[in-house]
Amino acid sequence: MAAAGLPPGYRFYPTEEELICFYLRNKLDSLRDDIERVIPVVDVYSVDPCQLPDIHSMLCGGAGEGEPWFYFCPRQEREARGGRPSRTTPSGYWKAAGTPGVVYSSDDRRAIGVKKTMVFYRCRAPSGAKTKWKMNEYRALQYYYAAPAAAGTDGSSSSAAAAAARPNVPPQLRSEFSLCRLYTKSGTLRQFDRRPLADAAAGVVPGEDPGPSTAAAASPPDDDDGSGSSMQQQQQQLVAERGSADDPYGDDAAILDALLYWPGD
Repeated sequence: MAAAGLPPGYRFYPTEEELICFYLRNKLDSLRDDIERVIPVVDVYSVDPCQLPDIHSMLCGGAGEGEPWFYFCPRQEREARGGRPSRTTPSGYWKAAGTPGVVYSSDDRRAIGVKKTMVFYRCRAPSGAKTKWKMNEYRALQYYYAAPAAAGTDGSSSSAAAAAARPNVPPQLRSEFSLCRLYTKSGTLRQFDRRPLADAAAGVVPGEDPGPSTAAAASPPDDDDGSGSSMQQQQQQLVAERGSADDPYGDDAAILDALLYWPGD
């Protein structure tokens, strides 16, 4: 760690919400150049996963043993032309596990991105051998808002102005860059967010589900094959809680529309 210029004890434990709302959005909008000091830009599908940690160490320093690695992956040229992305590497291929899941904000529980889990197989499909390498690929959802309406003559906002503050079209997936988290199978509970739980003072027992107040609670542990069963249960619960008349996307119809734009495998 010292050779990489990082201070002793450095750890990088971003939540899924931080990965999408801060790191990925800043990269997509080119707002901060220093983000690549911690998350490099690498075409993760052009090399084998066993090579990616060395590439990360060379560009940004190494991660601790058993820690995940993070990369910004640029959109492939064939995908930009409307084709399907290639997930074949020199010695194998990445295969999607389960269905994409929605990542929600811990603040207002709005959908902020989509997550796809993949497993690496050695040799060629369909006879590839499953390996220990796994990866989460995150893409951000972009909302488009109508122009705000003029306030009423009495100085209060009209109902039309309040409605204008909501997205007037379904969100779209930003695909210029995706954020990938590479890891190997581990039995560690809360593998990707080991910071103290925010509600520890409220008597929450470490290791138990802290509830929807944290971003980590909105996502299931990633120590499975990404089947998405836990994620689907979380989504169904969130849909039931958000399905009110005040929420135009309470039934997640817009999110399902956005998932249709996710490239196939």
